[in-house]
Amino acid sequence: MFCRTTGVLLTAFLSCSAFWACTAPAPGEVEPELDLVAFGSCARQDRPQPIWDTIRAHEPDLFLFIGDNVYADLKTVPEDPAQIAEAYAALATLEPWQRFRAAVPVLATWDDHDYGKNDAGVEWALKGASQELFADFFDAPEDSPLREREGIYDVHLLGPTGHRVQVILLDTRTFRDPLTRKPQGSDLPGRYVPGEVGALLGEAQWTWLEEQLAVEADLRIVCSSIQFVAGEHGWEGWANFPHERTRMLELIARRSASGVCFVSGDRHLIELSCQTDAGAPYPVWDFTSSGLNQADAQVSEPNRYRVGPVLRTTNFGLIRIDWATRGLTFEGRGAEDQVLLSQEVALDELRAP
Repeated sequence: MFCRTTGVLLTAFLSCSAFWACTAPAPGEVEPELDLVAFGSCARQDRPQPIWDTIRAHEPDLFLFIGDNVYADLKTVPEDPAQIAEAYAALATLEPWQRFRAAVPVLATWDDHDYGKNDAGVEWALKGASQELFADFFDAPEDSPLREREGIYDVHLLGPTGHRVQVILLDTRTFRDPLTRKPQGSDLPGRYVPGEVGALLGEAQWTWLEEQLAVEADLRIVCSSIQFVAGEHGWEGWANFPHERTRMLELIARRSASGVCFVSGDRHLIELSCQTDAGAPYPVWDFTSSGLNQADAQVSEPNRYRVGPVLRTTNFGLIRIDWATRGLTFEGRGAEDQVLLSQEVALDELRAP
């Protein structure tokens, strides 16, 4: 698989330990297409992670690690970033992860637990130290934007013209303003209610994102650690900032950015959501997969945009791309590689009229 990242053509081959640590293709070689993208979130480093071998058996072209990649919540006073480093070190010792990392290119963003504090945002005092540890663990080069600017948002353009996949990794932590808690004694679900003001991505990231959505691509996988479409559950999600959610939909429409779909994590469940009502420029899919080694439990919560089942069990997601038919298959699988959900989507439907 050959890939472009920040304008440089790279090759990702099975023996490389990190996505960036790859060499350029030989002159005249054709850049192969992506056919299978895997993703997941929420992996406790203090529990076994056999699921990596299950995912690796599918031979994905790429894996997207989209948050809570470790659980490094700092509860001591004073808070010490060394504890975040210890969490990453614990993940690095797990043999299934080692085998997976050696075989499959990995791109990542973070959520709150690898950021360093539950539900934290812009106020987190150790976000700079956490960003440095994140960049170190995922082997970002010294000149990577992940080391040169505030925030870990990033983009990678993969595949040849006509079969091009843009992977957009958002940072939903570094710039996010405080959440609005529900009133005391309220019978509303969850912990939070929509706020009337406040930033989620921050202006620098919004400006960057607008530039990326103007780039030519056939499929755009937008990685958001928190759910974009589902919002009735009252926990963290874009629904906490409805004006920011509207801004995203308007930006997609204004830029005529076709092929956008979201992948998300955070919720310790797997489900598909699709918004088709007013405000959506075309069917907006959000494929939520979480977590990679979480215990089974019952789940029952409202989501008017849900398509298919919602399950709280160990899981991972696959996006199968059939370029001949221009079809996508969103497929969720469990710890035993059983199919949990499957949905076919025509890529050409993801286009504004």
